[in-house]
Amino acid sequence: MRQRNNKGFTLWELMLASAILIFALTGLLMLFSNCVLLNEANRNLSVAVNHAQYIMEGIRHLSFANIGPQVAGGTWDWNTATLAAAGMTPLDSENVVSTTPDQTANPVSITVTVNWQDRGRARNVALNALFTNF
Repeated sequence: MRQRNNKGFTLWELMLASAILIFALTGLLMLFSNCVLLNEANRNLSVAVNHAQYIMEGIRHLSFANIGPQVAGGTWDWNTATLAAAGMTPLDSENVVSTTPDQTANPVSITVTVNWQDRGRARNVALNALFTNF
């Protein structure tokens, strides 16, 4: 009688181990792709905040008498072409809107809102500041 050599794995064990490995690698791949998408969304948010800060700094350097009229007149409402002309990289469908509820108040409240598209979804961020004449 000859003895069988039972060293190694059966086909069933190899298939089961392969299925577990594929399941684990699929989860890691999904995690990686979600991290890439979140990284892009956070980069876009950071760019939008920087654009709003840039415009807020431009408004800050105006004389107090010109802040209300220029904001209400749309001087600081920018679109992608205006952003590109200023040397900034615009986001997808980005526009910047500056508003003031009362241009004659002291202090005057200014809100700069940046709107853009992020993977087909509308996103926005707003900065609010008070400027006073003292």
